[in-house]
Amino acid sequence: MTDKNIPKIGVAVIVIRDSKILLGRRINSHGQGQWAFPGGHLEFGESPEECGIREVMEETGLNINQLRTGPYTNDVFITEGKHYITLFMIAESSSGIPQVKEPEKCLEWEWFEWDHLPAPLFLPIVHLKELGYHPVSHIS
Repeated sequence: MTDKNIPKIGVAVIVIRDSKILLGRRINSHGQGQWAFPGGHLEFGESPEECGIREVMEETGLNINQLRTGPYTNDVFITEGKHYITLFMIAESSSGIPQVKEPEKCLEWEWFEWDHLPAPLFLPIVHLKELGYHPVSHIS
């Protein structure tokens, strides 16, 4: 087995505001044109919480609070030859306008109701929905 065959860890942050979630339209090769949560690779020595806070700030410029752990999905991207375990973090954002901070990776950010998500969705979100998960119903 080579390093290429070893699954990677992704962290996706479900950012909630006013019962809506934040999604960005991907423009890089992995998930091109699909809607996804802010997130990225877990870095060496980093906790999923630290990764989530970092990725949301790097990608959107938003501060998040009430960060908590969510479910995970097992995501095999056949066409791309990639395998990820995606750890979901749930957070709230009470203010600020999401900005496209990485224009080479994301075209736009928009808020959506969970029951009215755009298409096409990034594979981890498809799998999350298949689990029956509803992040807005888990707000404490």
